[in-house]
Amino acid sequence: MLVQRIQQQFIDSADLKYQCAQALAPTVEAAVTAVLASVTGGGKVLACGNGASAAGAQHFAASFMGRYERERPELAAISLCADASVITGIATDFETRAVFSRQVRALGQAGDVLLVLSTTGNSANVVAAVEAAHDRDMVVLAMTGAKGGQLAQRLRDTDVHVCVPHDQAARILEVHHLVLHCICDGVDAQLLGLPDALENEQENIT
Repeated sequence: MLVQRIQQQFIDSADLKYQCAQALAPTVEAAVTAVLASVTGGGKVLACGNGASAAGAQHFAASFMGRYERERPELAAISLCADASVITGIATDFETRAVFSRQVRALGQAGDVLLVLSTTGNSANVVAAVEAAHDRDMVVLAMTGAKGGQLAQRLRDTDVHVCVPHDQAARILEVHHLVLHCICDGVDAQLLGLPDALENEQENIT
């Protein structure tokens, strides 16, 4: 019985990713374009989220400053979730809602991108970060689930919203992780060209 339940988890995750492949691909392409325009123009990506989404933000920053799969010049990205002293200090001196927004106002500039991850779109500190990013004339890349919650209502036409059409947090997070990989891969492909293996495969198909 447990084995069947485990197998179903794999099947459900794969099914949702398959559904999102066509539905979200154009929006993910727009996300790649926004991020690429920022970092090649001297800007940076500030990333934040709570819980598992915070881990996603840190993973993205690590892949950007380090590398995703191929060697390339460093790209500027900062996780706003990584400094416990800053987060707890702001939460103590002000309020938990301000833990990301004060960092955005301190570090963000016009031309930067704020990457926010929230499965519900209703996290108060993430919503406040979006408001702060708009105050700094930054582009927001929001990754949510369900219908996007309060975040969806705060976004501007110049922002990018990758909304996973699902209500279960685990499934949404799995797609978010894949989307982050797609963004890293897309930026690399634009900067470095397609990997040789993929180029050869496409040549064989044509």
